[in-house]
Amino acid sequence: MSDSAKKEKAPAAKKPGFFKGLKSEYKKISWPDKESLFKQSVAVVCVSFVVGVIIAVLDFFLKYGVDFLTSL
Repeated sequence: MSDSAKKEKAPAAKKPGFFKGLKSEYKKISWPDKESLFKQSVAVVCVSFVVGVIIAVLDFFLKYGVDFLTSL
C-alpha cells in the first residue's frame, strides 16, 4: 500500500484506557456479605483440613506398604 492509501483509511475507534475499563469492570463485582463470607471461609478451612487428613493417611499407608515390600 502506498502512503496516500494508508492516510485515507478512517481512523480506528479510540479504545478506552486500561484503567477506565478496569474501573468499569470493578463496579460490576458483587461482593458477598459478612455472613456469607464467614460461612464460605469456614467451609474452605474444613474441607482443606479433611483433605489434608486424607492425604496424610494415604501417605502413611503407602509408605508402610512400600517399606513392607522392600523388606521382603
